[in-house]
Amino acid sequence: MKAHVVGAGLAGLGAATALAARGVAVELSEAAAQAGGRCRSYFDPQIGLVIDNGNHLVLSGNQAVHEYLARIGASDRLTGPVETQFPFVDLATQRAWTVRPNAGAVPWWILSPSRGVPGAKFTDFLAMAGLLRAKPGQRVDEAVRCQGPVWERLMRPFLLAALNAEPESAAAELAAQVIRETLARGGAAYAPRVPSPGLSATFVNPALDYLEARGGTLRLQRRLLKLRTDGERVTGLEFSDGLVEVAARDRIILAVPPWVAKDLAPQLTTPERFEGIVNGHFRVRTGDGSARIIGVLNGTVEWIFCFEDRISVTVSGANRLMSTGREDLARQFWADVSLALDLGPDLPPWQIIKERRATFLATADQQARRPAARTAYTNLVLAGDWTATGLPATIEGALRSGARAAGLVQEAFA
Repeated sequence: MKAHVVGAGLAGLGAATALAARGVAVELSEAAAQAGGRCRSYFDPQIGLVIDNGNHLVLSGNQAVHEYLARIGASDRLTGPVETQFPFVDLATQRAWTVRPNAGAVPWWILSPSRGVPGAKFTDFLAMAGLLRAKPGQRVDEAVRCQGPVWERLMRPFLLAALNAEPESAAAELAAQVIRETLARGGAAYAPRVPSPGLSATFVNPALDYLEARGGTLRLQRRLLKLRTDGERVTGLEFSDGLVEVAARDRIILAVPPWVAKDLAPQLTTPERFEGIVNGHFRVRTGDGSARIIGVLNGTVEWIFCFEDRISVTVSGANRLMSTGREDLARQFWADVSLALDLGPDLPPWQIIKERRATFLATADQQARRPAARTAYTNLVLAGDWTATGLPATIEGALRSGARAAGLVQEAFA
């Protein structure tokens, strides 16, 4: 009795560790030379530092994240401010402010000039409540008016980061679920948290150690080429290193990108449009090692992450930047960083990372194409942030999907 988990991104790692915790024998296969998928760290010789392939922000209320980190013994590897706060700077006006919500669910902070959004009135916040009544198939701009200080100075940058899509045209039901699980629950649910010292040290390496300690096996550079089936169940897995027969009681979790899943199982309906993310990294010493996160308006850069040894920036909804040269992007990004943080104009050592298919496009039509975890095959389930998690493509969604897939597999073993 064994669980074959194909794909060692966070969805696969979440599923594999959840099964190992229940005493299930796990074999984890990954096509790449390292685990982690889009959530990993590596040493970059151009910048001379260990950097993350992308900047991934999690929030204090991300329950699946906290359950996963507790399982693998890495709960102490998220850092962030004790009090929920989001500094912003508008590059067009050079105005800076900090949104500081109170911890409880009653949002009295919106009435405080020193804690809220500049120029916002109570009615501006109240207007955003329309998102919570959004219906499936609606765009965000069909559920609320996308204008005014609360939209422009808080909701738009927040949703752009969460959805990785232009918020106005994104699926309103996804935006609504993000708000229900964060903003609507009070400041204690959305304090920003950053993996420290990096993605691999937080999410990947402890998971691999956890699996090894429980008898799990990891096989890297092992690509799944084909599913052999008898019409009802998967009977064999054709990997690049040979065929694996699937025993009657074995179960398979397919935790691969949607385009790979579609190639392996053409009958699946999966998202087919994607959006990119661009990250920039600059070798600059910034202080005491505690990460600071700054939102940027009216620039190319949208979020700045200040670490002890580097500054990293993120641009979401970045398909428009994919054809721009890397050095041109580095100079654009550094111009924004320099202006936002009052640094010198000289470009420090840099690296630009483009994720061309970072997430599925979070529009209503693509949301409708997200499949459930169960498939037509009795012994095959899906995991991934692109499956029907109810959330956008986030770390929380990936880990939630892994836990769901592990639960379905455990039911079969019961």
